[in-house]
Formats: sequence, structure tokens, C-alpha cells
Amino acid sequence: MPRPFRHLLLAAAAVSLAGLAPVEVRSHGIESSLNYLSGSLELSSGFSTGEPAQGAIVRLLQADGSPGKELGRMDADGKLTLTLPALDDGEVDLQVDGGPGHRDYLTLPIRRGQVQIDAVSQAPSSGRPWLLLLGGAGAGMSMALLGRVRRLRQG
Repeated sequence: MPRPFRHLLLAAAAVSLAGLAPVEVRSHGIESSLNYLSGSLELSSGFSTGEPAQGAIVRLLQADGSPGKELGRMDADGKLTLTLPALDDGEVDLQVDGGPGHRDYLTLPIRRGQVQIDAVSQAPSSGRPWLLLLGGAGAGMSMALLGRVRRLRQG
């Protein structure tokens, strides 16, 4: 195999493996819980260290995932009483934004204008979707290069 192709193949394989390898992030993420209190929703959020998520912005997300209407900020105890706008049946996504790398996402199922607390789900925030794209691109390049090397050997 010619030297330039070998280097290109190794680089493509390295990119592919880097993109597909699990990424472990060691930071203190935000964990949230939601409860009904006296007809209102109370959101409690804190870091995994036990520290409240004081000042974290809580907002609804648009359908495309972009930030939507801000609903408020967490108080010193990491709590916020929410009054949601009128919502159609379905699901809405809520974001607790404590700054870069410190976000939590809750999917709120809505039925007859009410949040179905028992069905709220907390979405894992990978925060690194670009790694999957990079891994896919690297795998595709590897396959293309392997096919080219095989054709060169046969011809």
C-alpha cells in the first residue's frame, strides 16, 4: 500500500474511533424535579454536588430545540414556581440553563392543559452531538478509502 494512502487510512480510522468512543464528562450536572403545589408547578434544580442551581434560567424550548419563552430564574434554594402558558395537548420541552455545560432538559407531557407529572421524563444531555457526526464521517471515509485500496490492489 502506498505510504500516503496508509497515512490517510490511519487518520480516517482514528477520527472514526474518536467520534464513536464514549465520552465521559466529569462535571457537576444539573438534576431537576417537578411537583404540583397548590395548583402550580414547583421546579427544584440543583447540581450533583448538592448545591442549588441558583440563578439558572428556566425556559420553554421551541419545536426546533432553540430557546423559547423564558419562564423565570431559580431562587437561592434552586426553586421556581411556574405558571405555564396555555398549551395544546402533546409534549413541551423545558430547559434549566445554569450556564455552559450545566443544563437539564425535561419533557413535559400535556393532557387537557395539565402537565402529567407521573410521565415527565428527564432527557440525558449528551452535549456532544457533533462527535456522532464526526464519527459517522470518519467511518464513511474509512470505508471509501478501503474500497479504493482494494481497487488499486486488483488493478
